[in-house]
Amino acid sequence: MELLTLIAEFFKTGLFAVGGGLATLPFLTQMQKTYGWFTPEDLANMIAVSESTPGPIGVNMATYVGYAHGGVLSAVLATLSLVLPSIIVICVIARMLEKFQQNRMVQDAFAFIRPAVTGLIAAAGWSVFEIALFHSGSASFSSVNWLAVVIFAAVFAGTQWKPLKKLHPVVFILAGAVLGVVFGM
Repeated sequence: MELLTLIAEFFKTGLFAVGGGLATLPFLTQMQKTYGWFTPEDLANMIAVSESTPGPIGVNMATYVGYAHGGVLSAVLATLSLVLPSIIVICVIARMLEKFQQNRMVQDAFAFIRPAVTGLIAAAGWSVFEIALFHSGSASFSSVNWLAVVIFAAVFAGTQWKPLKKLHPVVFILAGAVLGVVFGM
């Protein structure tokens, strides 16, 4: 893997992943398909790790991919490449945003950017859903991992049930980790 390609890909991701960590998923999925720097399972595992550790998914994934393929220097450069566009944009438009916040064109642009980003996140979410709940990573009835489906349903129901709704998400993540260890998923 060329270091410049790594830097360019993560810079592009940081520049266009409007909406935060989950918005990086479509870009990461595309990187996986194009370069094979990590497997779909690596991505699913990194999402799980990122949701249970500090830091956004994109930053954690950039650090992981960089480190796995080039050591500490590549990890630092990939991570900086991902966050640099945000730093630049924040520095350039922070003062102007307040001035243009009420501008109709700006409001219209964001009104259409939000659903587009939501669609990209949903598409990436479906990929993670398939990896998490199906043995082959592709949705077919014969490859359903029924224990994973039960855990998914229990956690989903738990997050909707009023007495458990107030629990911190970490509780559900830790419960999933314990069940994974106990049942060897």
